[in-house]
Formats: sequence, structure tokens, C-alpha cells
Amino acid sequence: MKNTIILTGKNLTIEDVKKVACDNYKVKIDEKAREYVIAGRKKIFEMVDSDVPVYGFNTGVGWNKDKKVLKDFFNKYNTNLIYSHSLGVEPNCSKEEGRAILLNRLNTFLVGCTGVAVEIVDIYETLLNLDIIPVIPSRGSVGEADITNLSHIGLAIIGEGDVYYNGEVRNSGEVFEELGIEKINLGPKDGLAIVSSNALSAGIYSLVLNDLKRLIDLADIVYAMSLEALNGNTSPLDPDLYELRNFKGQKESLKNVTKLLKGSMIYEPDWKKPVQDPLSFRGSVQVNGALRDAYKYATDLFTIQLNSAEDNPCLILEKDKLISCSNYEPISWILGAENLGIALSHLSKNSCFRIIKLANPDFTKLPRFLSPKDNVLGYATIQKVFTSLDAEIRHLSNPSTADYYSLAGEIEDHANNTIYVVEKLKRIVDNMLYIFAIELMHTAQAIDLRTDWILGEGTKKAYEEIRKVLPFYSEDRPIYKDIKTMYNLIKSDKFS
Repeated sequence: MKNTIILTGKNLTIEDVKKVACDNYKVKIDEKAREYVIAGRKKIFEMVDSDVPVYGFNTGVGWNKDKKVLKDFFNKYNTNLIYSHSLGVEPNCSKEEGRAILLNRLNTFLVGCTGVAVEIVDIYETLLNLDIIPVIPSRGSVGEADITNLSHIGLAIIGEGDVYYNGEVRNSGEVFEELGIEKINLGPKDGLAIVSSNALSAGIYSLVLNDLKRLIDLADIVYAMSLEALNGNTSPLDPDLYELRNFKGQKESLKNVTKLLKGSMIYEPDWKKPVQDPLSFRGSVQVNGALRDAYKYATDLFTIQLNSAEDNPCLILEKDKLISCSNYEPISWILGAENLGIALSHLSKNSCFRIIKLANPDFTKLPRFLSPKDNVLGYATIQKVFTSLDAEIRHLSNPSTADYYSLAGEIEDHANNTIYVVEKLKRIVDNMLYIFAIELMHTAQAIDLRTDWILGEGTKKAYEEIRKVLPFYSEDRPIYKDIKTMYNLIKSDKFS
């Protein structure tokens, strides 16, 4: 079906998450996957009378793992589990983030290792398709399963939480009654299945990775334009250099930059150029390429997460096993996010140093601060803005997965702060867009000041898009408006 993602638990992509979260694609559960969930639930009920203690099934959770849960109290116990774990702290996730979170957990339900009631799987599908999205607080998780936040989805599906619906925040029970949706009565293992996953972090991370994908290509455009604005050396773009090292990310960025600069005047011999440019120009293909490699590493691992079991206990239907484990452990994929933050801090520094150089006549042979005349201040003060944003990036890129406590009677003695890592990365990406916006303002101004410059085929298109929304800086004006204009441009699909 058009604009519908079929969910199997096996083939969800990062791009699919964006389509559902931001472009309002519908979802449909694959019938075989649904049947597998039903078979798993049947197995759970066969185990109800078992004398074998299984964590979160017929025992409590956390430090309460030694407490037995009798089958007559499954509903009460699982409802209490939702109540007691509903601990998230504002700000709340956006509706789009909520959609991504629901989708992530729905797809991992379909892997078939949860033993969850099929009615819960169905209501996740219904909520997405009717755009009834639980209000989920974004803070309060230590990242070893987002139990304190995902419990708010549990509140919503039992009719006691808040949801976004038709542009309002409303009680889910009232919305369900209006639309004829049955509230969920929780049974064995349902509470733990709802709360114990990394869907909060994974959902938001999916959207950050989609934004970051565009930013990586943008980095090559920005660098190519800056090199022209500087009238810099092209010797670092010799393809033979990259064959000697064979880093795939560097080769991809080189290919992009070379294509952007095709036909540019920058390749013409100019004995006035220095033998070498500053490293922020000379090594940008390497830095941009390193980010590409980091992104590939991160997305390869995260795609596994999107389609894998993350349940404790884990039901292995074919082998008749329900096993206590740590399958919710996110360390393999969240380290990729930390790596991305560090890579972006290098990208940020490179961009900031390039902007500083473009405002310096010693490097450009153009007027100071790219001012068109003596009585115009130009970009004299803007350096404070982008360097402050870079300072934030530098601190946000500090690793934080190793900062955790031993909790719950010292049983839960490992964690990752996964959602904090993701939120930091989201902030870094946004800061980076502002810095690139400022760099592009400088490149367009410098290119205009060169008057007779012939741009490359790709950089010319980028320059023309800039000048459609941002005029030449001929007289002093409130520059914050220019920054926002450029930020909005490079966030749009027009600039790619």
C-alpha cells in the first residue's frame, strides 16, 4: 500500500522511522509476524502454572525479583508496575518523537521474544495510524532500558495517560471512548514488555541520524564554497592521495567536493597563493570523511538494534525457553552515538576556524570582516556567536555512557545514560547547522567581493540558492535575521 510501512520485526530502516514519525506514513503489521506474537502469548499462558521463577513474569522486577507474583494478581501487579515506573521528567517528547518511539517498540515486539498480548501490539499500530500519540517525558532514564519513560505509554493504553490528538493534549481514556478503542487490561509479563526496552532512546536517535545524514552532505558543500571564497589550494584534492590511504569516507567526500568545484576558477594557476592553506581548509576532506565513516559505523549497528530482541526475560519460542538476560543492553549501538558527537566536534572546530580565516585579509586578500566599505562593520562581532556554539558542542561531545550508579539494591550496576547521549547529539547537530549557516553567509559575501569569480557547477547552484533568500551585505543590518534565514534554508530540501 502507498505510504504504508509493513512491519515484520526484521527489516525496519532508519529512513522508515522518519517516514512514519515525520511524514505520517501508516504502518501495517505483517500477518506472519502477528501470528508469531500470538504463538508467543500462548506459550506464556502455558507457563503460568510453572513453579520455575522467571524474572518479571511470575516474580517481581529489580530488587523485588525475590517476590512471587500469583496468577490471580497478574492484572493488578502489571498495572502497579506501570504506575510505579511512571517517573519521567519534562520536557516531553514531541509528537514526532513519540511516533518514532512507538514504532521502534512495535517493531521489536514483532521479533517475537516478548510474549506480550497481541492486543498491545495491535493498539500500538492503532495509535500510530490514528495519530493518537502518548505524551512521553524525555528525561529520567539511565539508559539501561527506558523504563521510567516508556511506562507513560502504558498509562496511555490503559486509559489513564495523556496523548496528543488533533492538536491537543487529552486524556487517553476520553479519546478511546470517543473513537471506540478498547483500553488494555494487562496480563502476565505485559507491564515489563511495555516498559523494558530502549525505544525512547532508539526512537529519538532514529530521527537524529536522519538529520545527521543530510548534514554530512552539507559539510562537503560548505567546505567547497569556503575553499572558493578563500581562493585556496586544490592540491589536497588530488585523487591519488586518497588511493594511498583508502578511507572510504574520505573518498566519498572527495568525490562530492570535486563534483561541486567542477569548472571553478579555483583550479587556474595563481602564483600569489601560498604553498599551503591552513589545516582547516587543507584537511577538511579528511575530517568530513571521518564523520562519514563514523556515521556508517553507527548506523550499521543501530539498524541491528531496530530489528532485534531486547527483552528480559527473552522468550525463545522454538526452544520453549523463557530466559532472564540483558538483551536490552544498548552499549553496542550507543557507543556509535558518542563517536558521532566527537566527530562532529572536529567538524565544528574546522568550520569555525575557516570562518575566522575568511574574515581575515591576511588569508583572503579581501576587506576585513568582509565589509564592502569602510563605514560598514560587516561580520565584526559574529565570531562570538559561532564560537559560543562550538564551545557547547565541545562539551556536549564529552562521553557520558560511563557515568552511572549501582541501583536497586546494587543489582542494576551497569547503565549508559543512553537518552542523554542521544539528546546531546541532537543538540550538537542543531548547533552545527547554525555554524554552517554562518559559514555560508561568509562564503557568499566573499564570493561577491571577488566580483569576477567563476564558481564551480555545484557551488554555483548553492550560491544561487543563498542569494534567493539572503542579499549581499552592503549596509549594516540586524544580522540575527540573516543567521535564521540561512539556518532555515539549509534545513530545507532546497539546499542539498
